[in-house]
Amino acid sequence: MSRRNLGLQAESEDFTLEGEKFRIFGGSLHYFRVPKLYWRDRMLKMKACGLNTLTTYVAWNLHEPQRGHFDFTDNLDIVEFIKVAEEVGLWVLLRPGPYICSEWELGGLPSWLLRDPGMKLRTTYKGFIDAVDSFFDQLLSLIMPLQYKKGGPIIAFQVENEYGAYAKDPKYLTYVKQALVKRGVVELLMTSDNKEGTEKGHIDEVLAAINFKKLGPGLVSFLDKVQPNKPKMVMEYWTGWFDFWGGLHHVFKVDEMMEIVGDILQKGFSINLYMFHGGTNFGFMNGATDFNQYKPLITSYDYDAPLSEAGDLTLKYHKLRELFHKYIDRALPDPPPPLEKAEYKSIEITGYLPLQDTLQYVAQPISSKSPINMENLPFNNGNGQSYGYTLYETIVSSGGKLNSVHVHDRAQVFVDDKSVGILDYNIIEITVPEVQGNKKTECFSGKLWKGQLW
Repeated sequence: MSRRNLGLQAESEDFTLEGEKFRIFGGSLHYFRVPKLYWRDRMLKMKACGLNTLTTYVAWNLHEPQRGHFDFTDNLDIVEFIKVAEEVGLWVLLRPGPYICSEWELGGLPSWLLRDPGMKLRTTYKGFIDAVDSFFDQLLSLIMPLQYKKGGPIIAFQVENEYGAYAKDPKYLTYVKQALVKRGVVELLMTSDNKEGTEKGHIDEVLAAINFKKLGPGLVSFLDKVQPNKPKMVMEYWTGWFDFWGGLHHVFKVDEMMEIVGDILQKGFSINLYMFHGGTNFGFMNGATDFNQYKPLITSYDYDAPLSEAGDLTLKYHKLRELFHKYIDRALPDPPPPLEKAEYKSIEITGYLPLQDTLQYVAQPISSKSPINMENLPFNNGNGQSYGYTLYETIVSSGGKLNSVHVHDRAQVFVDDKSVGILDYNIIEITVPEVQGNKKTECFSGKLWKGQLW
């Protein structure tokens, strides 16, 4: 387009882009879940499926692992990611948070925020918004030139994420909106919530988009009531679901999904497929849910999406391509050929290093009268320990009950290097056997909140 004056607008029941009727056919693809080498391949497959818009979150915790130290290089080069989308011929809808959910570690918030004893996440608490302002200063200075009206591919931004389900501070969404605008965001703004959260999670002059898996009764009239004479946008149409450790792989039947997507398109909605390609939760980045029961996600974020975790085309992909083609008055490009896969032989384990033998290779121990949660450990230039494991050690002279409600992950308990039990969300008490004399007792934990362990 040669003219770049109006951008994406939502002034009637249809989106317009530069004054022309426009419909978002989007797909979610997260740069931080896909190796940079494969970004273009996944985007070409998105384009070949008939989609015109890529959506991605921004993972703050990866970009600012220590307060004031920012990383936008290599696999975190979001500018390059957006430019590749532009080269492929995709518009971009950016979801910069600061909170992103996305089944990601702490919803993308950096763990060093928790070092503030008064911290109130996702509110206008000064300690939180000061940190957000600092991050947005860095992020948005890179992003602003990539906006549509500046000649780039970004046509819209999302304000926070599903805040209606949280809604702890009525001033917060307005703050996030203003934080984006004051730093130069000139494109259309949207929010994103499920039906229950939409009424609490949208604000004036920001389009309310909705998230769901099934098109429930009364949804169209509900959206008309919330924001009459506006385009209807499904920000997250859930093409599958995420998996938990110990559970089965979620599968959303192709025919059922296609019937719903077809109904959405027939009703004139714009749509974003969440996920189009899920990818992988690398390292310790898999999040967890805690709705009356703690459930950690697995490393794979396959999501039963149209592209598999490995980037392969699925039956969902082919069915969606046929459907979107009906709404596009041009031939679709062919998807790239399948990528070659490596075949790895089995590896025989011939030795191992016991936990105790590894301690000589790690940092010096820290002495404390009571356990310190990992975020408050005096490491990493005052930023604490973000991920991994912590070994807590003390001396006991008798057996008894070891009780803790502060283990928020999983802890292995040892007496004299012998395992005596496990503490986790469900097991908050174990019996420590009687000992003779003073014995070293250890708790090897993945996550410990503030409080007494022993």
